[in-house]
Amino acid sequence: QVQLVESGGGLVQAGGSLRLSCAASGRTFSTYPMGWFRQAPGKEREFVAAISWSGGSTYYADSVKGRFTISRDNAKNTVYLQMNSLKPEDTAVYYCAADGSRGISSRTVVTEARRYDYWGQGTQVTVSS
Repeated sequence: QVQLVESGGGLVQAGGSLRLSCAASGRTFSTYPMGWFRQAPGKEREFVAAISWSGGSTYYADSVKGRFTISRDNAKNTVYLQMNSLKPEDTAVYYCAADGSRGISSRTVVTEARRYDYWGQGTQVTVSS
């Protein structure tokens, strides 16, 4: 069983930055592809960014490409989402997720929510105009 705890959300003005963290329990974190998703009020959960278990591959939604950066520190069991040039439309609850499948390639990134096995409770990000 893996537990994920997000932190770092808050209120920021448009153009500002935030860094989200997702701390994971469990000794096998380093083998899990990780992802960030978000859900705005009245909207479906959407993919934001993903990273392979090695950290060598990343993938971003077009809406955040060039502004957000996903990274991980396997020694600290933590994945990060650096968010720059924030816009009001980035306002949402942000969730991190872990894919607990075995035998995944070190370069595989997972973008589909249904493939993730573990989810955090979410952290609120609000961007004011």
